[in-house]
Amino acid sequence: MSDKLFASLQAELDERASAGLTRRRRLLQTAQTAHIQCDDQAVISFCSNDYLGLANHPDLIEAWQRGAAEAGVGSGASHLITGHHAQHEALELALAAFVGLPKALLFSTGYMANIGVVTALMGRGDAVFADKLNHACLNDAALLSRAELHRYPHNDLAALEGMLKTSHAPRKMILADAVFSMDGDLVPAPELLALCEKYDALLLLDDAHGFGVLGAKGAGLLEHFDLKSPRIIYMATLGKAAGVFGAFVAADAVVIDYLVQHARTYIYTSATPPAIATTLRASLKVIEQDYGRRAHLHRLISLLKSGLQLKRWQLAPSITAIQPLMVGSNHDALALSEYLLTKGLLVPAIRPPTVPKDTARLRISLSAAHSEEDVRQLIAALHQAEKELPA
Repeated sequence: MSDKLFASLQAELDERASAGLTRRRRLLQTAQTAHIQCDDQAVISFCSNDYLGLANHPDLIEAWQRGAAEAGVGSGASHLITGHHAQHEALELALAAFVGLPKALLFSTGYMANIGVVTALMGRGDAVFADKLNHACLNDAALLSRAELHRYPHNDLAALEGMLKTSHAPRKMILADAVFSMDGDLVPAPELLALCEKYDALLLLDDAHGFGVLGAKGAGLLEHFDLKSPRIIYMATLGKAAGVFGAFVAADAVVIDYLVQHARTYIYTSATPPAIATTLRASLKVIEQDYGRRAHLHRLISLLKSGLQLKRWQLAPSITAIQPLMVGSNHDALALSEYLLTKGLLVPAIRPPTVPKDTARLRISLSAAHSEEDVRQLIAALHQAEKELPA
């Protein structure tokens, strides 16, 4: 490798740094919860996706230990060789029943699930229609499928219909986040489904941030909107509100059977350890039965929205646990994040390319593990920051 190549890599890193775009890993030194030790500092964390506070739940820890004792700590193979354990099968059945769809299929991550679905079902000559604010994995999935990619403005149904109307592709699929991960707003799923019915398309909904949180029993976006259709392919992750790890896809039986045969990210990777599946079944029980966690989370969301009375920065419209505080410039967002850290509050600055240029923000993530006092501390610190930080 030449010195010239190394120099070009360093030049790109220096350019990112000067633009305020350098990312770094923080070192977590405790269990994942609201009050953590991070980089040798005790902080209140407002950056975890552990929305229900289950990542350190005693019932889940006990289930993990029991699962490991019964099935070991590794799966040993892919699902289609000898890696598909009875615990995986039981979890897939439980997940399908929980979200109200015929069958479910486990994947190692949400990224792998979305890539597996889109590349299996779509190919050259087909057409994919994607919201411009979709998560990176949906964009990558569309590109890897080699289908024609049409990106429509965020939640712009008229623009989307115009694209669908002129498409003559044999297979069409709409891709959308259910809860947009950097904005916290919901997809207009009933209207998207109506367009799918009208133009003979499939609808892939990525409910990474709604599963466990939305709906009366926490079953996610489909329960929230009371949606049912064989056109829906539902993906949700299991490392956020569910508190553990992994992802699943639920859909009509023929879709799931097709994915087992054609989804490369399912076929060509080791199954997750069976103990994870055991733990996730315990998580499902808590999600479904412990209504108080969701109620408490929604009270915290209301408290934050009503308590923040800022002039320089505004919360984006969101009814979910993701509450983005819009700042603008990269450097200003970083300065605000660092100010809060001096007050013992960890709130990450989100910058391009994760969000569009000039829309840098603080992504406030609330959890049922937070107390009302935690949120009041954040509100007070933000009001103080508005007074003390230079405009």
